[in-house]
Amino acid sequence: MGYRVVVLGDSAGWPYKDIIKADLEADDRIDEVIDIGLGEGADPVLYPNLATKGAEMIARGEADRGVFICGTGMGVAMAANKVKGIRASTAHDSFSVERLVLSNNAQVLCLGQRVVGVELARRLAKEFFNYEFDPASHSKANVDAICAYDGSLEE
Repeated sequence: MGYRVVVLGDSAGWPYKDIIKADLEADDRIDEVIDIGLGEGADPVLYPNLATKGAEMIARGEADRGVFICGTGMGVAMAANKVKGIRASTAHDSFSVERLVLSNNAQVLCLGQRVVGVELARRLAKEFFNYEFDPASHSKANVDAICAYDGSLEE
């Protein structure tokens, strides 16, 4: 079974969102891409509202992972992390994307359209799906500590 992925881009990130969405739709590892906005000509929506909506979908089990894009990636990351059980972070290099999943079991990759070039953003989004968290790894204790803090730890 493949991933169900929610993608979003605010007014500063929708062009990359559209490109990455097309890449994910062509990826055999992805079963479903759920686009929650924005797009060209769309009415503006505050990025915190988009990011929390996408993060809530993941927290409810309606999607497995997300790729959220704004100008820097930082705003959507901060907003997504307000949702109980969500671990989201910006990443601008391959090693960080790897560690996002393997060390932190993050569900959301956040990218900044004003920070990275489009080809790097595409590569990082693709790489995000190369990794699966190993619950037997030494990183589980750290992830459990994060989850215990927000009350989302499930034993």
